[in-house]
Amino acid sequence: MPLPTFNPPMRPSAGTGIAPEVSLRRASFGDGYTQASPSGLNHVRRIVRLEWSYLTLTEAQAIDTFLTARGGYQAFSYQLNGEAEPRRWTCSEWSVTDGHPSQVRAVFKEDFSPGG
Repeated sequence: MPLPTFNPPMRPSAGTGIAPEVSLRRASFGDGYTQASPSGLNHVRRIVRLEWSYLTLTEAQAIDTFLTARGGYQAFSYQLNGEAEPRRWTCSEWSVTDGHPSQVRAVFKEDFSPGG
């Protein structure tokens, strides 16, 4: 089964925050020396904070429906602005503000799970 693709009704608002989540193994020694090594092949995971500030209620509900259908754990494909290829993501944290305009905020975490 192909990976669902997230196609929001418009690009996110300016100011998308991208931060790495780095997973390391550390060994501390008695003299203050620390040795670190990567915890697995994909030890740097991207965390992206996206916001859509000027949506109609229908557009906001479409984003909410897509994310709700993934249940917070199922991966989907999404291509960040300026990137050549889409990446796999999960999203277990988002909010919708009902208004005129409506707003959606979401946190995408890069997903390295096997499978399509």
